[in-house]
Amino acid sequence: MTLPLREEFIGQEPYGAPQLQVSVVLNTNENPYPPESKVIDEIARRVASASANLNRYPDREFTELKEGLAKYLAAESGVAVPASQVWAANGSNEIMLQILQAFAGPARTVLTFSPSYSMYQEYARNVYSDFVEIPRGDDFSINIAEAPSIFADHKPSVVLIASPNNPTGTAIEQAELRKILDASIGCGPEVGGRVTDAIVVVDEAYGEFRRDGVPSALELLAEYPNLIVTRTMSKAFGAAGLRLGYMAASQEIVDSVRIVRLPYHLSAVSQAAALGALSHRDSLMKQVNQIRTDRDHLSQSLEKMGLEVATSDANFIMFGTFTDRHKIWQRLLDQGILIREVGPDGWLRVSIGTPHENEAFVTGLKEAMK
Repeated sequence: MTLPLREEFIGQEPYGAPQLQVSVVLNTNENPYPPESKVIDEIARRVASASANLNRYPDREFTELKEGLAKYLAAESGVAVPASQVWAANGSNEIMLQILQAFAGPARTVLTFSPSYSMYQEYARNVYSDFVEIPRGDDFSINIAEAPSIFADHKPSVVLIASPNNPTGTAIEQAELRKILDASIGCGPEVGGRVTDAIVVVDEAYGEFRRDGVPSALELLAEYPNLIVTRTMSKAFGAAGLRLGYMAASQEIVDSVRIVRLPYHLSAVSQAAALGALSHRDSLMKQVNQIRTDRDHLSQSLEKMGLEVATSDANFIMFGTFTDRHKIWQRLLDQGILIREVGPDGWLRVSIGTPHENEAFVTGLKEAMK
């Protein structure tokens, strides 16, 4: 059978990190700690209650969940966001796709600064948008001085900035983000003969792991109506299996995204499970603090081994550099340790695991480097 597959998909492979059965899995930036028993019990209770009405469609506006997420953001970042300006979906991947469906599309440009999250290109491809990557500096920073000319040249409809960035772990400074937002005004595509502002999306999937003193982009939300800040429950909440992502943005942006959402896209079970996790956010944040401490300790250990380590505000570390990084990756895998071969040439990325897993990784890396 000959299928009418879109030409740009021919020969393409689906996205996905290796899924291998090994003793130490540190390749997909997961939270290494499962939810505590009290969190599991609360999720189970709420899911059971929601299941009694599975014959009915869920609340398509997920009002209670938006209120819970808004309260969480206020507690975590110190920024009060109205519940109506919060939007959720099945993982931040779906949030990103909805944003591009609303604001990108054919004959429009999606722009990012590379290296960054590899799925950005696929989001743009899936909505028929041009994709432009602007190289970061040797220290993985964005050349802020060039932003105005870059935006003027490309007229992006959407600018995607991961902060903390994946795979480097580095975060953008607030002053630099403000300059990018200033440069984005009036630099979007023309719509109906009118000049538009480029949508700037700050992807804070790893935002909770940022170091003390590193602010969230949420602090600029009230000043810039073209700013979107995305988050996820996959990382800090240790709920990657839940698939719950969300964003905070101006009311106009949220209402625009609501146009492209699928009917009842967020199931009653997902809403109930997310509310159960949110009800125990304090205990979950203790895990975040532990991971941050372990990250800094692991960074120091790698530096003592003579390796270069990118400053990380995430729950992973990018380190190097190696003449043959694949050989190091393979030697680790041969020892039952799986990390990620990703990022610029010569670099590798390791997720922060439990103290035991981190110790096994360091021991294995020393052996691999012999």
